[in-house]
Amino acid sequence: MKNLLVSLSTALLFFSTVCFADVAEDRAEYDKSANETIAKFKEEKPDISGKMASGVGYAVFSNVGVNLFVISAGGGTGIAVDNASGKKTYMKMGEAGVGFGLGVKDFRALMIFKTREAFDKFVESGWLFGAQADAAATAGDKGGSAEVEGAIGDVEIYQLTEAGLSLEATIKGTKFWQDSDLN
Repeated sequence: MKNLLVSLSTALLFFSTVCFADVAEDRAEYDKSANETIAKFKEEKPDISGKMASGVGYAVFSNVGVNLFVISAGGGTGIAVDNASGKKTYMKMGEAGVGFGLGVKDFRALMIFKTREAFDKFVESGWLFGAQADAAATAGDKGGSAEVEGAIGDVEIYQLTEAGLSLEATIKGTKFWQDSDLN
């Protein structure tokens, strides 16, 4: 019986170590992607650092979207950062929409929250609806795109296209939610 308890304890310790290592690795991947994305935004928009610092918080996401004729879908991962506490909330996103378009696009999004209410609402419920029209054709440093910039209420939204070919005019629903495995 004593050997069984020792074996079970050892197995539990091993599995909990493996699970925590996976969580740490996944968080490190999210952090790396977010840092790379922020660096790209700073290259494109030198004033973005000040805007990020003056907001209540910000969220940065890496996304891939596909648009096939009348249906569009996408998904990605990101982090919401509370400027007051420095707390990171690891998140996922998914989107679906209807409209006209064709293409695949790898893009980055940055949202800057002007009020505590907007930030907390985003982290807790995370819905964002919108209409989008854009054109992109990029590969590495070749090509160009028409980027989206705007504000929805107390949130400023910026987007950069990494790579892809896309022409679309869609109405989309986007859902952001906390990654329950990483928080």
